[in-house]
Amino acid sequence: MTIDPHAYNISIRRGDFEGDTLFEARVKELPDLHAYGDTYAEAYDLAVDAIETAAAAYADQGRRFPKALVPVDDYSGRVTLRLPRRLHRALAETAEDEGVSLNQHLVSALSYHSGYAAARKMEIDTSWQYVPKQLNAESESNPKLRLVSSNSYAYQDASESLKYYG
Repeated sequence: MTIDPHAYNISIRRGDFEGDTLFEARVKELPDLHAYGDTYAEAYDLAVDAIETAAAAYADQGRRFPKALVPVDDYSGRVTLRLPRRLHRALAETAEDEGVSLNQHLVSALSYHSGYAAARKMEIDTSWQYVPKQLNAESESNPKLRLVSSNSYAYQDASESLKYYG
């Protein structure tokens, strides 16, 4: 896989580092990568070199290298979405119960799922499943279940899944 190290989000700042005034380059996609130079250009060049070196190391280890992030400016923030009528109604009712707009409810749900997807990419094994609300009584009769932070979520033991009672 060939990467363009210049496509990565490199930020450079001047600061005092261990008594020396240097330029520090950081790469957003690689938060542990820091490069220091006497000049802005040197710090940038060192960061580009470090990205290339890290990409080669990832390839040698058979690991997937993080992609360069696309700037937010390239997205409008507007999405048109068609839903099945029953799902639309269920989402609208949930939003109304929560006292928020349908749009805000969808943004919250997508934000939550986005974090969940990121965790899955990091190979954190978490299983979620939807359970209809009428099964909420199960948490009272099953000693393996306990409520976590609200009456809407119940967690079984670590080998089990987190269930949503919505």
